[in-house]
Amino acid sequence: MACAALVLWLGLGGQPTALAGLTDDNYDGNIFALYAGNGSLVPPRVSLEQSLKYGKPSIVVIYVDDSSDCKKFASVISQLQAPYGRVANFIPIMADSIPVKASYEPSEPGYYFNNAVPQTLIFNAQGDLVFNETGTVSYEAIDDVMREVFDLLPRTESEELRRRPINEVNTELVPEQ
Repeated sequence: MACAALVLWLGLGGQPTALAGLTDDNYDGNIFALYAGNGSLVPPRVSLEQSLKYGKPSIVVIYVDDSSDCKKFASVISQLQAPYGRVANFIPIMADSIPVKASYEPSEPGYYFNNAVPQTLIFNAQGDLVFNETGTVSYEAIDDVMREVFDLLPRTESEELRRRPINEVNTELVPEQ
């Protein structure tokens, strides 16, 4: 009898529905794993302070898991990891993890945080901030800055760096070439 009632309940629409998705501001887990197919970004391997100390270029992304803009932007960051993941540090930082205090050191994410997400920061090997944008930024805009950081030819004068979608969400967000 209980099984029959359960089957009837599920058949009449009693099953729970998903409450989150790519286009809403609901929390549904780690956006890099869910929407970029890349759980390797979180937690970051190094802190901003360590990266600046090591003298390696860094891409810092300040985000929250319950923002549709951050969910959509996660795939851009994941795609950038393919050509730059071995030569630059990727440091995703949850905005909620930035401590609230009166002042910050330049080696702390709070020093740069504009209280809006997503926010992308790019530091060159000397530790200079060379890019600071709030909002969804295109792959090409970040790639242009990274090409300058690594003294690569502009995209118009070279072959496109290895860029491939990781899962079906990425294929919907990456324009066909």
